[in-house]
Amino acid sequence: MVQKLFFLLVFRPLVLLVLGLNIRNRERLPTGEGPAIVVANHNSHLDTFVLMSLFRLRHLPRVRPVAAADYFLKNPLMRWFALNIMNIVPVVRKAGEFNRDPLAGAAQVLESGDIVVLFPEGTRGRAEELSTFRNGVGLLAERFPQVPIVPIFLHGLGKVLPKGEGTFVPFFCDVFVGEARNFHGDRKTFVKQLSSDIEAMARDSGRPVWD
Repeated sequence: MVQKLFFLLVFRPLVLLVLGLNIRNRERLPTGEGPAIVVANHNSHLDTFVLMSLFRLRHLPRVRPVAAADYFLKNPLMRWFALNIMNIVPVVRKAGEFNRDPLAGAAQVLESGDIVVLFPEGTRGRAEELSTFRNGVGLLAERFPQVPIVPIFLHGLGKVLPKGEGTFVPFFCDVFVGEARNFHGDRKTFVKQLSSDIEAMARDSGRPVWD
């Protein structure tokens, strides 16, 4: 209930009034029936909130963004917000720590029939630049080849709230939803295909991003 109230009363008005968000091909988003993976480029902390705001309020509890445990769980207040409002799947970024599979949490979400939100670049990059995708999304897709993966291109959010900044800069933003894919071929090629899908949406929109 708290999560739904936050998005209804705080973030959705912000998206509509400050960002002037333009969403294209919204009908391609997962409907909330069955598991899915949403992947997007990552330039701002706003990315997660914007992606979550695209879903109906009743589906929000089933939308689980993957996020770094060392950042989002570092103090009690942020921990409460990350777990109760953002509903994150915390991932330990240091290899071998706790002797745990870093994809175990995301895998459990998919096994429960919910939606994983993943940023394959691994961290926020510079505004309007696309960095190399890491291998995690390929490992997860290979483990769940029946789960559709929906690529999304986000434009402008890195200018509204760039990495390292705490002040909003009004700027019109766009969300482009691509066609869903299922894992096929080899892992490396599939990850490159997802990256190419987002680059293609950027080119088609007239807003290209390059590494």
